[in-house]
Amino acid sequence: MATVEEAQASLGGVSGGAEAPTLFLRKATGLVRGWSVRDAIIYAALSTNIVTLGIVEFAYNSFIPKGQLLSAVLISGVWVSFLCITYAGLVVTIPRAGGDYVWQSRILGGPVGFIMSATGWWFILWLWAPIYGSILSEELAQPLAADLGHQGLAAWFASKNGIFVVCLITIALAGMLVSLGMAGYARVQKWCFAGGLLGFTIMILILLFTSHGAFVSSVNHYGNSLFHVKNAYKTNIAAGGTSFTFGLGPLGASMALVPMMMFYLLWPNWGSTLYGEIRGANDFKRVFAGMFSGLWITVILSVIFLFVVDKTMGWSFYNNANAAWADGKGVFGIFPYPAMLAGWVIHNQAAQIALILLMSLWFFGWVGTLFLSSTRVIFAAAFDRVLPDVAATVSEKRKVPMASLVLMLLPAVGLSALYAYWGNFRTYTLDATLVIAVTYLFSAFAAVILPWRKPELWAASPASRFKFLGIPLVPFSGLVTMGLIIFNLYHWFSNSAYGVNSRDSLYFMGIMYLLAICLYTGARIVRKRQGIDLGLINKEIPVE
Repeated sequence: MATVEEAQASLGGVSGGAEAPTLFLRKATGLVRGWSVRDAIIYAALSTNIVTLGIVEFAYNSFIPKGQLLSAVLISGVWVSFLCITYAGLVVTIPRAGGDYVWQSRILGGPVGFIMSATGWWFILWLWAPIYGSILSEELAQPLAADLGHQGLAAWFASKNGIFVVCLITIALAGMLVSLGMAGYARVQKWCFAGGLLGFTIMILILLFTSHGAFVSSVNHYGNSLFHVKNAYKTNIAAGGTSFTFGLGPLGASMALVPMMMFYLLWPNWGSTLYGEIRGANDFKRVFAGMFSGLWITVILSVIFLFVVDKTMGWSFYNNANAAWADGKGVFGIFPYPAMLAGWVIHNQAAQIALILLMSLWFFGWVGTLFLSSTRVIFAAAFDRVLPDVAATVSEKRKVPMASLVLMLLPAVGLSALYAYWGNFRTYTLDATLVIAVTYLFSAFAAVILPWRKPELWAASPASRFKFLGIPLVPFSGLVTMGLIIFNLYHWFSNSAYGVNSRDSLYFMGIMYLLAICLYTGARIVRKRQGIDLGLINKEIPVE
């Protein structure tokens, strides 16, 4: 059987001591494998983040009140596991920086690869900067100010100026972490993950060993002393005004919650664009374990969280407090952050603040995901000469594509300003998840047709050895993944409860795709004048 290198060479790649293709910007990417599989597991767990994404997403359960979060989380975890198999197969077949862009451009064609990936990994992540910033405000700035007794400051962080300041802090933090390089970022995320797990464990233990009555008493006490809300526990339930039950059924309504869960569980493959810089990227089992383990760490933590919330907080209180907040009628005026509520049980300000700070490590370990994965897509496109050469330059010391990072940072600042000061612009960000899911759909399709589209490359891939009932596992998982994404797209487009079928948002995303088409068309014209055929480049695979 041919080796991966031999298969790549048959496509115009590099094998042994042969000369690298002159079509690429240089002989090798210049990136180094600075991560282990353990680092990839942590990155996947932080990308599907139980605290920064899961807890916030649970707040919207009220939009489909008959659905059961517990069932939806478990069903989503199983279904997204097939996404992990699909992406693991693509990674080991073409283990290069750039992920979706590289696979789609080599299997589906250069125009498809660039248009889907530039929109889904580059332009759309500009819009995630204010989303990340909002979470920093809701889970650190606002509850910290409230526990310190500065309700005016807590409210300021929800104002236009406050939102923009927090967005700028978020962008600066993300840029700084990415500039550390893969090894530097790995150290930061490792310690943040460990500290965040400690904070999460403390929160769970507090809720586990606190009686429901003691929790009610604490909420009433601090609701009154901090927010001047009398009988805060019952007031929160009344503000939501909806009946909720905790359990596993009914199945139909719980299935309707699955598209809501995708806003946090669809991202275990977020590090797939980085696998040109991860050791063991040619080992299917190790690559799959990285994504799968990260996903199921999040699923298990989610299940534990939901059970202790039901036991101590009460399911009706938790969901109605969230429902009132999601509708802009929150009793406290800020997000009813579970870590803040759990901290109130302690009746010690220093301990309450310490818990919020520990839990904030989930954000600080996660914030780099805003730009890290995207810079590798921009880098890969520039290395293929679709984008200007400067975007593929790599710093000597830390091996960071700094120009690619700048292409993420600067537009994010401008769009964050629009998000903060122009209320209508927020509706344009609603399809941010939808566009990334569309990118995943095309990669899943690429995995399905890979054995027929690139038979030599597939035969050389370690993934080709894995079968299910005699059927190649990766193409089969690709079909299941396509089913997952089409299921979600149907619900997102047809049901306003998910908040992503705004006409204005769809128009804005359409403009994003048009921008990608214009960039690729322009690059094709410019490179042709320079004597470079981008179509030939798409038949080759760069060496790291």
